[in-house]
Order: sequence, then C-alpha cells, then structure tokens
Amino acid sequence: MPFARISLQRGKSPAYLRTLADQLHRALVETFEVPPDDRFQIIHQHDADELIVDRDYFGGPRSADYVLIHLTAGRPRSAATKQAFYRRAVALLGEAPGLRPQDVMIVIASTQAEDWSFAGGVASLLDAPLAAEAQP
Repeated sequence: MPFARISLQRGKSPAYLRTLADQLHRALVETFEVPPDDRFQIIHQHDADELIVDRDYFGGPRSADYVLIHLTAGRPRSAATKQAFYRRAVALLGEAPGLRPQDVMIVIASTQAEDWSFAGGVASLLDAPLAAEAQP
C-alpha cells in the first residue's frame, strides 16, 4: 500500500500528469507487490525556483523535466524488489511520458502497520475487523 508523492516542475498537461501517475502505478503493480486497486498518489507541481536539485549528483545531467517520486511503503521490500521496481519504473516512464532515466529520482521509506489510517479513525491494518464492521 504505498503512498506516492510525485514532485515535478509546473507546466505539464493533465494528460502528461495522468500518464506519469499511470506508469508509476503500473511499475508498482508489476514489480513492487502492490495490488492493482491499491492506488494513492499525489502530484505536487512546483515553480522552477521551488524545485532545487543538483543537476549532476549521482546521475545527471538532470533537466527541467526532473521528477522526484517519494514512496511511503506499508512494509519493507527486499533490495532485489526495490531494484526491479527502480528499473521498471524508469523504463515505463521512458516509454510514456518520455522521461529520461537521469530525470527520475525515487526514494522509498517504509512504515509499520500502525502508521496507516485509511479512514474512520482506525489503524486500518491493525483494526481490520473494526474497519470492516464500519463499512456501510
């Protein structure tokens, strides 16, 4: 159940943003052990002076198309799973919307079950029976 924050420079079309989000989700489903209906993403667009990155640090050169993807994962994944996800995400984002590999940065942070409340004021992963009872 990763929660994705996608940050990029302002100015892309709604179709570009949707393709970016769709391709990221596809990579998560294909390689990061995520069910297809488990999708939570927020896109943050920034003015050029609000997205400050080193153009060459660990990879570059980065362009104005730079995208930072920060995933908060509900459980840890193996190094091999993360590496497969990084590769697949970059490949899919290269196909559409056409991002260069140097312009994709991904950061993954893992959490514990008690760190998630999807709704209803319950720790959704700890109180699953309570959450199910609260459904109309």
